[in-house]
Amino acid sequence: MLSKISILLCTLFTVVSMGQVPQNITVDYIKSASFMRGNQSTFPHFRLGESFTLEFDDLYGDESNYYYRVKAYNYDWTPSKLRTIEYIDGMDNQRIRSYENSFNTLQDYTHYSLTLPNSQYKITKSGNYALEIYDDQNEVVIRRKFVLYEDNAKVSLQVKRTRNLDFYDSKQRLEFSVPMGEAEYQNPMKNIKVAIFQNGRWDSFLHNIAPQYIIGTDLVYKYDEETQFWGGNQYLNFDNSDIRQVNNMIGATNVTNGIYNTYLHINESRRAKVYTYFPDLNGHFYPRMINQYKKVSTEGEYSWVYFSYSPELDMPENTDYYVTGMFNDYELTSSNKLVYNEEKDVYEKAILIKQGFTNFNYTATVDRKVAPEWNADGNFALTTNTYQVIVYYRGSIDLYDRAIGYGFINAQDITN
Repeated sequence: MLSKISILLCTLFTVVSMGQVPQNITVDYIKSASFMRGNQSTFPHFRLGESFTLEFDDLYGDESNYYYRVKAYNYDWTPSKLRTIEYIDGMDNQRIRSYENSFNTLQDYTHYSLTLPNSQYKITKSGNYALEIYDDQNEVVIRRKFVLYEDNAKVSLQVKRTRNLDFYDSKQRLEFSVPMGEAEYQNPMKNIKVAIFQNGRWDSFLHNIAPQYIIGTDLVYKYDEETQFWGGNQYLNFDNSDIRQVNNMIGATNVTNGIYNTYLHINESRRAKVYTYFPDLNGHFYPRMINQYKKVSTEGEYSWVYFSYSPELDMPENTDYYVTGMFNDYELTSSNKLVYNEEKDVYEKAILIKQGFTNFNYTATVDRKVAPEWNADGNFALTTNTYQVIVYYRGSIDLYDRAIGYGFINAQDITN
C-alpha cells in the first residue's frame, strides 16, 4: 500500500491541475466517505439549519487526527468573496472528535463521523459550499461539495419525455416554475438562476439556464433541450449484508489473504435490451449487516468486490468503463476503472467496499470524457431517476448567491 504522503501528493497534483473550481476528492485509504442520513447515503442538498452528517473510514485504523473547514463558493463555483466570519459561527479548523476503531473485523479501520451544525460550528448563510477534511500536515483527504438552501421558493416540477422524436424513448426533460410570491427580487430574469441535478450527481448537472418567461409572479422553465437529460438505466445492485452468502447477484465468496472476497455474476450490457423496471436507490449505498445487533459503522466488514462487465460491440473506439455510484462518489480514477481480460473477453475490476446494499452502474468514457449518449447500459425514458432543482438569487449589491428554493421529483411520474 502506498504511504499516506505519496497518495496525498498525487491527489494534490490532480486538484491543482483542475484550477479554482473545487472538485470532490477522496484519497485511496479513505473509504465509504459520504453524507449520510440514518445509515444510508444522501444527496448533498440540505435545508439551512438542518443537521447533516459526513462519515468515512480510514483503512490505516491508527486513530489519525482529522480536521474540517468549510469554504464558500458562488453559483458558478468560483470562490466567494465572503470572509469566513461572515458565513461561519464558530472557530474554523476544528478537529473531528467522533471516531471509533473497528471491532472484530478482518480489515482494520477507524470510523469517523462529523455532524453539522454542532455546538462549535454553524453555517449561517445558504449557498454553495465545500467541506474539506484534512490531516495534521494540512493535506486534504476528502472534499465534498454541498448546497444549503432556504425554503423561500417551492419549485413545482414535472418530468416529461422530450419533444424530439429521435430521442423520445431515451431522454427525459424537466418543466418547472419558480414562484416568487410577494418577495421582492431585483431583476429576477437575470438575478435568479437554477441548477438541475439528476440523482444528485455533480458530473452532469445543468446550470446557466435563464427563465423562458414569467406568468404572474412565477418564473417558468418549459424548455426542451436546455432542461433535458439522457435517461440512463436502472442502477444495478448487490447485497452482501450476509458477507458469506451467495445470491442472485453474488456468485461466490471466500476469504483469502485475511480479507473477504465477493464475486459478482457477469453483467452484460443492457443497451440493446428492452427496458425492465426494478426498484433501485438511484445510486445510494446502504451499509448494513444481517446481524441487526451488530454496529455496522465499526463491525461491518470490508470485502474485495469483483465486478465483471461485458459491453456491446458497437461502442466507439477509445471507450473506457468505470464502476461508479455514491459508494465511491462516481470518481473516474484508476481504482474504479475496469481492465479488459482478453482470455475471458470481459472487463474486470476489484474494489474494496463495505458490506451492505450497494447501487452501482458502469460509466462509459470516450476519449477520457464521460459520454452519456453512450451509456454502458443504454438510455431509457422510463428510468426512475430523481431530479433536484436548486434556485439561487443574487441582488445587484449582494456579495454572495443565496440558494432560496428547492424542488424534488421522481421520474416514475413521467408524462408525455
